[in-house]
Order: sequence, then C-alpha cells, then structure tokens
Amino acid sequence: MTFMQRLVDFFSKKSTISKGGGDKAILKQKAVGKMTARERIAALLDEGSFHEYDLFVEHNCKDFGMHEKELAADGVITGSGAIAGRPVCIYAQDFTVAGGSLGLMHARKITKILDHAVKMGIPVIGINDSGGARIQEGVNSLAGYGEIFYHNTLASGIVPQISVILGPCAGGAVYSPALTDFVFVVDQISKMFITGPEVVKTVLGEEISMEELGGARVQVEIAGNAHFFAKSEQECFQQIRTLISFLPDSNRHKPVPIEKMQPRPTYLIENLIPKDSKIPFDMRDIVRAVVDNSDFFEIQERFAANAIIGFSRIDGETVGIIGNQALVLAGVLDIDASDKIARFVRFCDAFNIPLLTLVDIPGYLPGSDQEHGGVIRHGAKVLYAYSEATVPKITVILRKAYGGGYIAMCSHHLGADFVFAWPTAEIAVMGPEGAANIIFRSEIAASKHPEETRKTKVKEYSDKFANPYVAASSGYVDAVISPEETRAYVVHALKLTRNKEEIRPARKHGIPPF
Repeated sequence: MTFMQRLVDFFSKKSTISKGGGDKAILKQKAVGKMTARERIAALLDEGSFHEYDLFVEHNCKDFGMHEKELAADGVITGSGAIAGRPVCIYAQDFTVAGGSLGLMHARKITKILDHAVKMGIPVIGINDSGGARIQEGVNSLAGYGEIFYHNTLASGIVPQISVILGPCAGGAVYSPALTDFVFVVDQISKMFITGPEVVKTVLGEEISMEELGGARVQVEIAGNAHFFAKSEQECFQQIRTLISFLPDSNRHKPVPIEKMQPRPTYLIENLIPKDSKIPFDMRDIVRAVVDNSDFFEIQERFAANAIIGFSRIDGETVGIIGNQALVLAGVLDIDASDKIARFVRFCDAFNIPLLTLVDIPGYLPGSDQEHGGVIRHGAKVLYAYSEATVPKITVILRKAYGGGYIAMCSHHLGADFVFAWPTAEIAVMGPEGAANIIFRSEIAASKHPEETRKTKVKEYSDKFANPYVAASSGYVDAVISPEETRAYVVHALKLTRNKEEIRPARKHGIPPF
C-alpha cells in the first residue's frame, strides 16, 4: 500500500469512527433532547482544544456474533483539552454506539485517561451516558467496572474528578461517579439508580417511573448523590467551567488567584442582621457581604439546606465556605448536613483550599429518626474532617453556638487557626432558656411568681454565660469583632496562614467514622 493509499485509508477510518453509531442512532439521540458525545466535548472545552486518544481501540469479544461487529471507538471518546486555557482530561460515553455499553476495552480507555490525568496533574471530567455493562462480554465487563473504581480511588485527592450524568447510569455504573468529587445532573436527562423500575416492580411489586426512582431532582434533593442541577446540557457545561475556575490542577498546587475585588455595596453586613436574635437570616447573604464581588458558588444547594457549602474568593484567593443556614431547621446539624459538610471539608483540605466557617447553630437535630439513622456516627464525620484538615481554618461565630454544635463547627478545640465572634454570639452548653430551666428548676418551682423568676434567671444565665466574652477569656475566641470588621479580620487571617505548615504523626491513614 502506497503512502497516499495509507492516508486515504486513515481518513476514511477516522471519518467512519467519528460518526459513532451512525446517522440513525444520532438522530435518535437528538430526538430525546441529548447532544452527541462529540458535541458535548466540543461544547464544554475551549474551541479547537480537544485532542483525541485511542480512537482505533476495538473490543476483543468473540462471542454472540460480536466478532463481526465494529463498535466505533468502542463506545467511549477519550482525550484532553482545555477549559479557559487550563488543561483537562476528559472522556465521554457514546450512547449511539451499542447504547454506550461498557466492555473491558471501553473501561481500559477510561482508566488510561484517569492515569494520564494523575501523571500530568490535571483535572479529569467523565461524561456518563451508558446503558450499563455490555452483556455479551460477561464477567469482563464487570472487571472493567472494577478497574475504573480502583483507578477512581487511586486518583482521589490527587486530581479533581468531575462526573457528568447525561443519560442512564445504572447498576455498577453509578459507583464511579459516586467515587468522584463532584456530580452534575440535568433535568429530564440524567438518571442514576442501582436497580431499574422493572426490578423494583418484580421484587417489591411497586410501580415507579425512572424519573421518580433516580431522576435528576431525586439525586440533588433527596439522595444527595449529585452536587449540581441544570435545566439544560449547556447550563451544565457552564457550571463545570465555573467550578474548574475555583480549583487547582492537582494536590501539588494551590488554586490560581485572580484580581481581588470588594463585595458589592448591595450587601452591607450591618443591614443584614435582624435586631431580634430569634429572627433568622440568610447565611448566604452574610457570605456575599464578605467575599470578593459577593460571588458565592454554592454546592448541593438543594440537599440538606440547613447547611451551606461552596466556593468564593477572598482577596483574590479561593476559599471553601461552610455555614449554618438558620432559615432551614434553625441551622441544626443532622445526618445529611453532617455528611455534606464533612465531605466538602475533606475535599478542600486535599486540594489546599482554606476554610471559612460561619457559625449560627443550636446544636444537633434531636429525635428518634436521627438517633436510629446514626446521627452520632454521621455527626462524628464533621469532627473528624475538621480535626484532620491542615489547611488554614478560620471560624466566625455570628450568633448561636450551643453544645456539640459549637465544638463541631471548627472550634479552636478541633484545630481552628483563628476563631472570631460577633458581640451577638452566644457560646454555651445550651440555650439560655433551657439551661435556666435546668439549673434554677428548684428556685423557679418555689417562687410565688415562677414565670417572672424564670425570666430573671434566663437573663442571669445569658449575662454570665451566653456571650462571647466568657469563651474569649479562656482563649477559645481570638477576637470579639463587630460585623463590619468581619472581612478585614478574615483577609488578615488568610494572609497570616498562607504558608501554614502543620506536621502530624506519621501513619498510613486514619479511620474516619464512615
């Protein structure tokens, strides 16, 4: 074969493979409102930046007539490109090719790009759109899933891993996204579940739709498996681009700083706080009053809304924000909020992102449902995550900080570098009313005017204990500051801790309360 013939043959093969499952399959994909795998990559990455690898990889299955079938790129596209000029690795399953089913070579293309991301120290993005294991390959397809899980785990904490669910994701396929750092879903397109509606009907006799079982809204609002919700694929890709802008390329780097900005004047912190301490306020507004350009990129907004987590910048530097949201369940810690906070803290610690914790918490949520669900175990995850973290940790106590909630929300006792408190902070074992009812029970019961006595004792307890000065006198609070001083103190603390080093005893790893 001549050189020109080889070139013609190459371009012919490349053109055929690039069409995926063919025109008919592509039209079917678009008919349900989905982009093709190649369109998705092009829409997400910088224009012209994508370079594909392993285009000519083929399956090696010989059974069930598979030796006669050619599956374009074996149903998954892998390569690297750029987002805002920064390199990323990426793979996208192609549903037009055998339903995006996963076989052994398909899986090894994915593990190869995961290894590439780790070696090069760059984020990796996986676009999932697959009918599941390729049945014809039997146990080899299961082996493929296992190898992906193993490589996800090896990459964890080394490079950011992002999963995008843009089609069905069932059975073993859901565990790879669950092992990654952030999961994105799109309304009416994304589906995640261990067993499909047919199995549920067979085993439990329940009729349930795929959307009700594991649709996008279920995953972001109830299950908590997904972190970001979008109404379209294009909106989803913009969310990913925004997330990437806050993250470092790997654990060997810090996030890239940008030009610092002041908070927008519409968020004046002194105007956001109700005069009555019993009236809740939106903690997100406090965040916006402190951070650069009042920009808060919230994560898991629809799940465990009694806690908020997300990224902002302060003085141009990325900061992970954690706060109690008094508008929901008074901002208590419960099972879901504990999981949400703990995982976020560990991510930030792994990738050199300082933590700012804003506290307004009455404690842990009581009740038999929480106790039986393991709130002790889940709540301990927050204690473990904060204690384990060695990045700069700055805490501001705004109002309530009662009992175990005070300890858990990055107190000095868990290794906070700086703890500041507003004059409105109430730091105590429990709220003044509950404490007074216990401590002064006999006096209140013996009083001729028990209600008046109770009010007097509540005030007595509040004046003596439920304020920031008692904790400050013991060194548990570094400074009592006015709300208007919050940003200045946080900026100063971040500058002081920028080159923080903390040496821990050598160990293989700790044992968190999973």
